[in-house]
Amino acid sequence: MSTGKILLLAFGAFVAFAVVLGLAVAGIFNRLVSLQQGTDAAWAQVQNVYQRRADLIPNLVNTVAGAANFEKSTLAEVVEARASVGRVTLPAGTAPMDPQQFRQFEQAQGQLGAALSRLLVVSERYPDLKATAAFRDLQVQLEGTENRITVERGRFNEAVQAYNTSIRSFPATLFAGMFGHTVRPYFTATPGSEKAPEVKFDFSKKA
Repeated sequence: MSTGKILLLAFGAFVAFAVVLGLAVAGIFNRLVSLQQGTDAAWAQVQNVYQRRADLIPNLVNTVAGAANFEKSTLAEVVEARASVGRVTLPAGTAPMDPQQFRQFEQAQGQLGAALSRLLVVSERYPDLKATAAFRDLQVQLEGTENRITVERGRFNEAVQAYNTSIRSFPATLFAGMFGHTVRPYFTATPGSEKAPEVKFDFSKKA
């Protein structure tokens, strides 16, 4: 076989290898982009349900504040916790990548949830408040929102798990950093996080 044919075959093999490699890299890139978009979409849902909870708080506080001698410190705690959430700055349009920033957000939201739970427990001592239609409606909406928060946090963790597993797996791990993909933080499990905060009331009691 002549030298020219050998060189031609070698060049053809190189081109074929380059094409296969290019297709493989393109496939990895597309998969990582798809998984990243999945985490961003799941994060948007998390933000939506947290915002829904935040939007309920002013009406809840106003309704509860109308009860005679209601504990002002409990109301103040809820208002401050809601304000603390607003002070946590997160990137717009994408799931957080900074673990410390993410933990600050998670901690602020956890404190708000705890403050709301305490407010609703204290409300048990005010039968006139519990008897009002406005309070009952807010209680139902809040319970539904807490359930949605639990569900959406779980879905977000699933999306992040799929994304993180992919960028750590071979051969994607060879190119993930090149494409700007890094491991993203999860919501962490805390005692009692497997269920929504208890916000049920016994309306059978007479005022």
